[in-house]
Amino acid sequence: MVRIPLYNLQRMPSLPGRRLLSALMAAASSLVTALPARAQDHPPPPTASQYPSLRISGFGDVSFNRTTSATEAKNFTLGQLALHMISQLSPRVTFFGEISFSPRTDAGTGSPAATGFNVEVERMILRFDRSDQLKVSFGRYHTPINYWNTAFHHGQWLQTSITRPEMIRFGSQFLPVHFLGGLVEGTVPAGGWDLSYKGGVGNGRSTVISRAGDAGDANDRLAWLANMSFKPDRVYGLEFGASVYGDGVERVGRTFEEQIVAGHFLWHKETPEIIAEVASVRHRDPETSLVTRNTAYYVQVAWRLPGEAAGWKPYVRFEHIDIDEADLVFDAVPRLDMGTLGTRYDLSSFAAIKGEYRTWRRGPGSARNHGGYFQFSFTF
Repeated sequence: MVRIPLYNLQRMPSLPGRRLLSALMAAASSLVTALPARAQDHPPPPTASQYPSLRISGFGDVSFNRTTSATEAKNFTLGQLALHMISQLSPRVTFFGEISFSPRTDAGTGSPAATGFNVEVERMILRFDRSDQLKVSFGRYHTPINYWNTAFHHGQWLQTSITRPEMIRFGSQFLPVHFLGGLVEGTVPAGGWDLSYKGGVGNGRSTVISRAGDAGDANDRLAWLANMSFKPDRVYGLEFGASVYGDGVERVGRTFEEQIVAGHFLWHKETPEIIAEVASVRHRDPETSLVTRNTAYYVQVAWRLPGEAAGWKPYVRFEHIDIDEADLVFDAVPRLDMGTLGTRYDLSSFAAIKGEYRTWRRGPGSARNHGGYFQFSFTF
């Protein structure tokens, strides 16, 4: 915001001096009022001698779990340490990077001994801003295939719940979490509907389908995506949109055609906060022409309590994943039904404690599991 320094007029030695200063201040105030809101709300860009201007922020979390599952930890675990780096390279060019440090369960084993943490370049993006309506970037992204994946990143403090929905969990195979390539995006007023769009082309899934093709695409078919969302001015807090994605996926020695269609509905308020998404993944076997379809969805509702209890934010989430038994690409992806009941308490503007109870079943005929989860998350 633009600030006009105020001086004590009584200290001016003469009445003409006071009148002159008053006139200058009035003119400056009129100029500030005439400026667009965007110019008033943002400080002026750095001068040429101040580039690059690097800023670093970080996120961390520590968790404690008790579950009936034989495959999940039942004690304290250290979460990811995520560092965000943003550097203004010029008035229209920006670099953004994200690096994570994740503890390894095999630390100290093997020869040479495994290190205690994995270091991962989660995002690395160079963006050129032509205007709010047109921005072009290149690098490694969180794939804009659904809302959660781009709104909430590796810092657990950012999201209301402890975990991400299973359909977009880091390491999950259902949706491609990362994407390497180029992206065009922007926001257009569109008659009060505030249309946001994204379109990109790049490397899709690796031969390990839970990872992106960072060192090159797994085949000669580039992935592509298109995303569109609306925020109507007349209904504050409402957002809805859809996205499509196409790629060729390497599996069992051949390339399957993959098409993903997803949609989301949001209510951007604390009372309530509603996030709902659905995604359908279609695979076509090139040898048999067999087409399989897989579906996943979740609904999460949270409510910030009023008054002195405003630090508390209870929430509930239900999610489901349905996998076609004939799908060879998702042969290792289990079906899922999960319910989550939790609450978040904000210790401050930069730290929170969360507690969750979850119950879930993976696959038909499998036993139902239960678990209690607690997390301390923060940003700095």
